[in-house]
Amino acid sequence: MKKIEVVIKPFKLEDVKAALTDAGISGITITETRGYGRQKGHTELYRGAEYVVDFLPKVKLETVVPDELVESIIEAITTAARTGRIGDGKIFVSEILDAVRIRTGERGPEAI
Repeated sequence: MKKIEVVIKPFKLEDVKAALTDAGISGITITETRGYGRQKGHTELYRGAEYVVDFLPKVKLETVVPDELVESIIEAITTAARTGRIGDGKIFVSEILDAVRIRTGERGPEAI
């Protein structure tokens, strides 16, 4: 099993959610967050005053998938989230050693 964590622009959330649903993912966790990458934020103008916005709004999605679905999920996310501009986001993949469904006690891939 692998955990896929995705950080994207907020307006791409519905596109990525639809792509994950189409790819067969039934459960995701979404967190509204803020951060920056290489772009280090940006400068905005408000009432003639310039100020720096260094933590940009982002959305973080997390899901756990069977090993055989990882590449297709990454492709679906990449296609749905890409705008071609800086700040499109990142995908992180981690190994999951075990999962437990609390309600039934199921373990491993059956728990996801």
